Amino acid sequence: MTSATMFDKIWDQHVVDDLGNGVQLLHVDRHLMHELSGQRGQLEIKSRGIRVRNPELTIGSVDHVVSTAPGAKGGNAPWADKMIESYRVESRAAGVKIYDIGQDGQGIVHVVGPELGFTLPGTTLLCGDSHTCTHGALGALAWGIGTSELTHVLATQTIVQQRPKTMRVDFRGTPARGVTAKDLILALIGKFGTAGGVGYAVEYAGEAIRSLEMEGRLTVCNLSIEMGAKTGMVAPDQKTYDYLKGRRHAPKGALWDQALAHWKTLPSDAGAKFDKEHVLDCSSLAPQITWGTSPEDVIGVDGRVPGNKPEALAYMGLVAGDQIAGTKVDRVFIGSCTNSRLPDLRAAAAIARGRKVAKHVKAWVVPGSWRIKQDAEAEGLHQVFLDAGFEWREAGCSMCVAVNGDYVEPEARCVSTSNRNFVGRQGPKARTHLASPAMAAAAALAGEITDVRSFSR
Repeated sequence: MTSATMFDKIWDQHVVDDLGNGVQLLHVDRHLMHELSGQRGQLEIKSRGIRVRNPELTIGSVDHVVSTAPGAKGGNAPWADKMIESYRVESRAAGVKIYDIGQDGQGIVHVVGPELGFTLPGTTLLCGDSHTCTHGALGALAWGIGTSELTHVLATQTIVQQRPKTMRVDFRGTPARGVTAKDLILALIGKFGTAGGVGYAVEYAGEAIRSLEMEGRLTVCNLSIEMGAKTGMVAPDQKTYDYLKGRRHAPKGALWDQALAHWKTLPSDAGAKFDKEHVLDCSSLAPQITWGTSPEDVIGVDGRVPGNKPEALAYMGLVAGDQIAGTKVDRVFIGSCTNSRLPDLRAAAAIARGRKVAKHVKAWVVPGSWRIKQDAEAEGLHQVFLDAGFEWREAGCSMCVAVNGDYVEPEARCVSTSNRNFVGRQGPKARTHLASPAMAAAAALAGEITDVRSFSR
């Protein structure tokens, strides 16, 4: 029997038809929607007189245009409220379940999919959002789609796709103190660039990946698209099964036993051949921080600003050769589908506890879901942040994408736990530095980019 990769196993199990030249029609097991792309897709399918084929295989949330201001119950502007209401109306008409504002299940789609057990190993999962690759952390085959593809999924529960090549990245060694999942994936992107994964489905493996809890694996897979990859995946294991058991949409009873037996067949076989393989030594990494306008513009916090991208330096207001540590910051954002889960908030709170945000810094903490917000408050994490001078906000995408009234002011410098530091991503002329939650919290307290290891208790 030929050895197969996890990707090949899952892909082959979902082929409906071979269309030739490497293009195949795949069945879509799970579909996630949010109001920004979902509402447009719903209106398109309605205008064409087509019904949603399998509404039971789609769930939705409200995350992109919702305001995260404390106590907010809608959008931040009339157009946003109109979009949200249209999304609700069309979802009800189609029979699609929406987890609405203030409900257990509302939050960033890439946070609530796993949280609800809607994301399962071995499934194909799509969403009209580029960071859908996040869900590969549970052994799902997941990627982002555009509005026309979203409409196709709603109408047919299938997707036409070119089969990508396969890549495995082996993360070797034990990460040093202060080095997190976010640092591992930023270091990988820094090494191979934002085009390093183009045309590939990437499997993350190695001792450093296996040692991560599910939330850390979700962070790693979230940034797969920032390396240009179609998707990123981690083979399911006992941590995956323990994470999923008992969740709302996860199988129950005999179905759980059947599913578990199938999931255990998914990991890549010994001797499986990948089209490309890379190794990253994690043992010598320092906490990472971006300096430019691409996720590949990343260095250790103990490093100096490179001089290879003059336009990026000019935009960011940095000088080549300067130490990145000590750079004054104005804003800190802890949130997004990358780093807004409960362990992320715990890590940031551990740094903030008993300390104060620098007087010139405006710092926000935005939980990734309604449930995470409730659980964090039950642990008293919100009070730690409030006592330190952070603003504790409602669940949503918030300042990651800046389409909801949450943005960084022009030329203000923000240390952010999100996934993109593009020009204007967090607001016109905003200067973004990507980092882990602990690094972001340390920057808020110090008032400058700083090595989180100096804050260790």
